[in-house]
Amino acid sequence: MSEEILGADEAELRATRTSVKWRAYGPDVLPLWVAEMDARPCPPVVEAVTAAVARGDTGYGWGPGYAAEVTRYVADSWGYAVDPADTAVVADVMTGASQMLRVLTDEGGPVVVSPPVYDAFFGFVEAVGRRRVEAPLGADGRLDPASLERAFADATAGGVRAAYLLCNPQNPTGAVHSADELAAVAQLAERYGVRVVSDEIHAPLVHPGGRAFTPYLSVPGAERGIAVFSPSKGWNLAGLKSGAVLAGPGARADLARLPEMYTHGSSHLGEIAHVAAMREGREWQAALLGELTANRDLLGRLLAEHLPGVRWSVPEATYLAWLDCRDLGLGDDPAAVFREKGRVALGIGTRYGAQDGRGFVRLNFATSPAILQEAVRRMASVL
Repeated sequence: MSEEILGADEAELRATRTSVKWRAYGPDVLPLWVAEMDARPCPPVVEAVTAAVARGDTGYGWGPGYAAEVTRYVADSWGYAVDPADTAVVADVMTGASQMLRVLTDEGGPVVVSPPVYDAFFGFVEAVGRRRVEAPLGADGRLDPASLERAFADATAGGVRAAYLLCNPQNPTGAVHSADELAAVAQLAERYGVRVVSDEIHAPLVHPGGRAFTPYLSVPGAERGIAVFSPSKGWNLAGLKSGAVLAGPGARADLARLPEMYTHGSSHLGEIAHVAAMREGREWQAALLGELTANRDLLGRLLAEHLPGVRWSVPEATYLAWLDCRDLGLGDDPAAVFREKGRVALGIGTRYGAQDGRGFVRLNFATSPAILQEAVRRMASVL
């Protein structure tokens, strides 16, 4: 790529971006909070969407074409074959995940989550009328089989239907779950009769040179699982919504019970953008991953130099850093201090788990190196 994808400076971004990331806070605050990249767009996506609008192709989407492209991408990227007939196109990942939770559990029934985890999990579980059961990650920031077994036993006590909403890879920690870890999840789920719904939206954002991404449905024992995927995170297309629900061989009947109305919300322009990204945007995405990995490594050096009291595990995936600020003496909500005194907006740790997020912040490093350096300098200034 001739131009840096994450090369825009602050002035350019403030002048051109009207999304929530750059509008929620005042002009003196650097926004490193919401999971949105300061990325220049993928050219094939721009061309495809521009051409569609120019020719008036702005009607309702045609799901089968999108589903076929998603299954082709999954097979090409991770070697897992899915029949397009075993998919359903939905508005976005959380719509698909939450509505499958409705199918797989009963009103008021239990859904297990593993905090610290994507904060929308909590809201969607509540919104569909389910009860949250927590199986926290281990002290190492990885899935904890003992914690999961306790939660699965609690959730299914009395024979009720239960589900596990898995984040694969994990947001906000950036952990890439190994094939063995996921196989252990599948084994426990089958033992206790828990149905697994795996959110795999961050799968295209696994850093090169480390642990490879494993689709949950590809591990032994996961045949009754459900996965939900969208290219929207990997290509920064949150404003062009679409996603797909993928069913394991043993979950086809459950997918068939997803009410047809939930397949209506997918954006036709979103589908066009996503298909262009998956077909023709892989070179762009590979270049982006290189820049994200460089930013991740830069962040590590900046923290060591300016904020040595911050602890973190280097993320294997995503552009999100889960920073342990408990030794800085900034209280349970260090994000508030960094925002008010340092003028840097970060993700509030307790939103990702009331207990497990105290003293933590989530930092989005998908920005220019210059902005990242200025943000860490400002954070250090509050001390």
